[in-house]
Amino acid sequence: MSQVCEITGKKHMVSNHVSHSHVRTKYKQKPNLQWKKFFIPELNKTVRLRVSTSAIRTISKYGLLDTMKRYGTDMSILKQ
Repeated sequence: MSQVCEITGKKHMVSNHVSHSHVRTKYKQKPNLQWKKFFIPELNKTVRLRVSTSAIRTISKYGLLDTMKRYGTDMSILKQ
């Protein structure tokens, strides 16, 4: 399972753990992804998506279709 938000396209970032002796070790910072069901009243349909928590907040503010237009997401993910 990939760690990518289906709406915003957020994925992991690479950063460093820095120890007390200042030795740097690379690690991945993963996005906070959740499985969430969204109801689309225009299509009279429920869709289950893997989205980041920041995308969930944006969707609750603007709606799913407007958020997808805002981020330029392909509408083919709604045909599940």
